[in-house]
Amino acid sequence: MDLSRKLHRFTVVPSLPKELEGLQTIAHNLWWTWEPEAIELFRRMNPDLWRETHHNPVKMLGTLQQSRLEELLADDGFLAHLRRTEEKLQDYMDGKTWYEKARDGGSNTRIAYFSMEFGLHESLPLYSGGLGVLSGDHLKSSSDLGIPLIGIGILYSQGYFRQYLNIEGWQQEIFPQNDFYNMPLHLERNQNGAPLLVPLELAGRPVHAHIWHVQVGRVPLYLLDTNLEDNTWEDRKITAQLYGGDQEMRIKQELLLGIGGLRTLRLMEIEPTVCHINEGHSAFLTLERIRILMEEKGLQFSEARELVSAGTVFTTHTPVQAGIDHFAPELIEKYLGAYHHHLGLTREDFLGLGRQNPKNPSETFCMAVLALKLSGRSNGVSRMHGEVSRKMWKNLWPELPEEHQPLTSITNGVHTKTWLSDEMAGLLIRYLGTRWLDDPTDFGVWRKIGMVPDAELWRSRERCRARLVAFARRRLKEHLRQVGATPKEIAKADEVLDPEILTIGFARRFATYKRSTLLLRDLERLDSILNNPSRPLQIIFSGKAHPADFEGKELIRQIQQISHDERFRNRIIFIEDYDMAVARRMVQGVDVWINTPRRPLEASGTSGMKVAFNGGLNMSVLDGWWPEGYRGDNGWAIGSGEVYEDLDYQNDVESRAIYDLLEKEVVPLFYDRGADDIPRGWLARIKASMESLCPVFSNERMVQEYTDRFYLPSSKQWTALHDKDQSLARDLAQWKDRIACQWHKVRIEGIEAATSGEITVGTRVKIQVRLGAGEIPLEELSVEAYFGALDTRDSIVNGTMSRLDHAEQLGTDLHRFSGEMECKECGRQGFIVRIMPRHPILGTIYEPGLILWA
Repeated sequence: MDLSRKLHRFTVVPSLPKELEGLQTIAHNLWWTWEPEAIELFRRMNPDLWRETHHNPVKMLGTLQQSRLEELLADDGFLAHLRRTEEKLQDYMDGKTWYEKARDGGSNTRIAYFSMEFGLHESLPLYSGGLGVLSGDHLKSSSDLGIPLIGIGILYSQGYFRQYLNIEGWQQEIFPQNDFYNMPLHLERNQNGAPLLVPLELAGRPVHAHIWHVQVGRVPLYLLDTNLEDNTWEDRKITAQLYGGDQEMRIKQELLLGIGGLRTLRLMEIEPTVCHINEGHSAFLTLERIRILMEEKGLQFSEARELVSAGTVFTTHTPVQAGIDHFAPELIEKYLGAYHHHLGLTREDFLGLGRQNPKNPSETFCMAVLALKLSGRSNGVSRMHGEVSRKMWKNLWPELPEEHQPLTSITNGVHTKTWLSDEMAGLLIRYLGTRWLDDPTDFGVWRKIGMVPDAELWRSRERCRARLVAFARRRLKEHLRQVGATPKEIAKADEVLDPEILTIGFARRFATYKRSTLLLRDLERLDSILNNPSRPLQIIFSGKAHPADFEGKELIRQIQQISHDERFRNRIIFIEDYDMAVARRMVQGVDVWINTPRRPLEASGTSGMKVAFNGGLNMSVLDGWWPEGYRGDNGWAIGSGEVYEDLDYQNDVESRAIYDLLEKEVVPLFYDRGADDIPRGWLARIKASMESLCPVFSNERMVQEYTDRFYLPSSKQWTALHDKDQSLARDLAQWKDRIACQWHKVRIEGIEAATSGEITVGTRVKIQVRLGAGEIPLEELSVEAYFGALDTRDSIVNGTMSRLDHAEQLGTDLHRFSGEMECKECGRQGFIVRIMPRHPILGTIYEPGLILWA
């Protein structure tokens, strides 16, 4: 008999003395996760309980014995520590920020940041890997910079899975229930104390969600939860697991995130000027935004679309089609059938919003395509990923050369304070001061890294490595107890790894393209490297495979089996249950971080950036962020960016390259010591790495770039189109319709340029174009010449656009435009003329079908 509906529920909260109430305030603002003094405050209360509660201060406060609270109440040192931390939090919340000082507060700008997962801390297990950790870092840096940003996500009752390995090394998954009432979050309620309910319709039935609030410094994060009694059992499971279930479960989660997320903001009376779609999962929000504008403002679909596009930003993180959500038309019809009626579209026109070819009835509905079509600004997450993405989506803009496509790049970064070890932070403060804490993007500050004495830098690195080895041994013992090892086997864990030898780390999601076993391809050669008597080396692995990825699980099993080989028992270890706590230990303690993706399948990667801040060095394939970071003296490149059709051959080539680097460069440099036993060549490379990488790959730089290139321009455009009863949005849609009707009469009748023979560098070549404008006023046409060096395929590379001005009227609708292009470089050059519409207020506008090249 199910008695759950008859239960009388209530919540019990910790009873803290008045002098200790500040602990609750600090615990419920995740600012503490990147503030060392706050972390130490909680650890000081009970170090063992702090570890047992997985560094969750809310749970620890609810578990702490009353006798211990009384001891803390009598501890003047602890009370002083608490007061300092309270004051620090208050100063942080009230302090003037970069956004206020450098960008004047951005007036009415408000950004809503939507993400399927947020990796803020291990005590909030709502993430699976890099995407979630990046989202969490984005919120933290937005808080530090004072960006007016709100996060929107899902509160999973089981989150991602906890991993353990059985005695054979096979990954097993468990899904423990998250106890929301013992986590740093709270339920949003109305004035009467009842929980706020977000309404949603799924396949014709009503579904409701609660809103949970997580405070991340200055930034609020709202998380949706459908595990409510009034929902059906199937709908309660929507927020059970991150990336769990089938396609139908995935579309329900994405409807909740996108449409439910937007309705959450309206319930909270928050009107964003910009919505940031972090990966395509939340792209349905664009349809909801259009629907609201049509219903409440009386706009047509084309008019509402202009507004929504202006105020929407999309970031893609995926370099392959297989990693992007595609839904069958039948599934879209089932869950969004009513929307094409609301938007005044036919079924086929509606489905076309998510298709590269809108006229192909067999094409699936792609979330990335929907986001790209309805976002005014889009980006990849590294320069290389931007190039890959433009190739991947070129069919959306068939009339544009790749370099002109409206899909740019903003390279990822990491939140410095979250990932930096206390050891390294203290060293940097001693010699660089504290300016890098407030502005890690300051190149001038990082140039002072050379002032750090080699001996002190080396001692810091040794201590961080020793802590990592101690942590790895402790986790290994826990694993051995779990699989029923004997006391003797458990005791031997203390012999695994050596805190004084060169340590390599590899930790990430175990997808096959990341090639986690590339380093293990030749075990005989690896044995000679790892067990060199005078220059040994050790490897620490960690990571999870998706529960349905059996190839990824096999890679983990292989590593675990190899680690049991007598040759490698003390030199290779796999730390199970990879999470942010394990990641912090690893990026802070390893000497070398190895990254071996199959190029060009790594969109960015950020773990290597975290290593750089901690004085570790990167050895990576030239993929993702590393082509931007590597300069020869600040790490190592595996290969030169070659891509072979034969994957097995590529693996052979690059595994040999790794062994060569280790034997000839990495290991000798680490063990080349002076009389004081300090590896000065190694430390010079660390300093070069920190000086070149730290100011560039911080999340503060990344968020500033999003703010200046995306958020503020998008907000300004949204406001301009929205003001005065959306008059500019209405005008823009009508203007585009008029231009489209008249465009067929626009023609280029001739081009003249003095380009015959050889031209000396520095010459300014005159270009003249005879243009038939038809019925379009000249001021509404943009005439430009695009010129530059030609590659072997006769494509212009990194060209320059030069405006051509009206010179004279030649006939009824025939005109001459002229201008110049300066030949700044020698070699084969070329040019092409481009005609596009130009709006009187918004300037040149690209619209599919409204562009001429000649």
